[in-house]
Amino acid sequence: MKIIKVDLPDHSYNVEIQAGILNCTGQLVSSVWSERKIALVSDSNVAPLYQSKVADALVRVGFTVHNYQFPAGEESKSLEVLANLTRQMAADGFNRDDGVIALGGGVTGDLAGLLAATYMRGISLIQMPTSLLAQVDSSVGGKTAVDLDTTKNIIGAFYQPDLVIIDPETLTTLTKRDLVEGYGEIVKVGALSDGDLWKLIESIETPEDILKYAPELSMHSVQYKANIVMGDEKEGGLRQLLNFGHTIGHAVEALADGDLRHGEAVSIGMVALTRIFEEKGLSQAGLTQKLTDRLEAVGLPTSSSLLDSPAVFDKIKNDKKNRDGHLNLIYLHQIGGPAIKSIPSSTIREFLDAKENV
Repeated sequence: MKIIKVDLPDHSYNVEIQAGILNCTGQLVSSVWSERKIALVSDSNVAPLYQSKVADALVRVGFTVHNYQFPAGEESKSLEVLANLTRQMAADGFNRDDGVIALGGGVTGDLAGLLAATYMRGISLIQMPTSLLAQVDSSVGGKTAVDLDTTKNIIGAFYQPDLVIIDPETLTTLTKRDLVEGYGEIVKVGALSDGDLWKLIESIETPEDILKYAPELSMHSVQYKANIVMGDEKEGGLRQLLNFGHTIGHAVEALADGDLRHGEAVSIGMVALTRIFEEKGLSQAGLTQKLTDRLEAVGLPTSSSLLDSPAVFDKIKNDKKNRDGHLNLIYLHQIGGPAIKSIPSSTIREFLDAKENV
């Protein structure tokens, strides 16, 4: 078992990674929580696969479990679904001594995380991610949120879990598209960090390779993110690096209206931004192609006709990471060499459209 410790000033927890670890749910949860009532939250895709198994394991060690389920899909990351889950917990008599377990992918982790953060002003939380995207990225670091209209993650909170349990065996039930989506975030981390993760990425040529190396990919990705979060829990500085590909990616994802997954949009965003910075002489020559090759090797998209839409610039300009009229664009000098360029929001269109060196 690989254990990664996230040690924060006010809250520390372990991320535990091992194939088959879902079978140890009862022992793992009882090692961090006393007996209590648990809201086991999952979506309509994941619940039939794992919810009963996890609930039974928890009951065997003394927990009282209420299984909650919501419709699968990004559209469920909403205030309406959050309110419905809150009502169910209130009706079932949950109090501040109880807890929430998020069992599922990124939508479940974000939604159930915010549920835990807001129910009675905060109750205990454990993340049990079952998708690659959630295992390598969203389950670690404490970001929880729901969407509002077409704006992603606009209502949320930083709320750290007490434990993250990652079982790579759950990835075998994913569709090829769902598996590959998460790989976009892995390439992002590898490009930021260089080292052993990028070397592993260079050896991956198929979706089957992702499954083969899933434990190692999770370990490297989570360790890098944990290091970043421990240095900057609430995105005041260093943690902004994790937004590489996201500013353009979120804009394209929103305009796609459900036709693009998050990891696919990040893939498109990384390539689009790197191409711009390479054209300006700020990124190493050939870097765009290097990223493109690694992403396309497993079938991730690296371009979109939506990039030509004027609406992209409106989305980017109104990105929630806009601070004091500026957007910080994360780019790479080279693999393993991230940097931040602050651009006035009012000139973001001119900057992204311009071809000349700066």
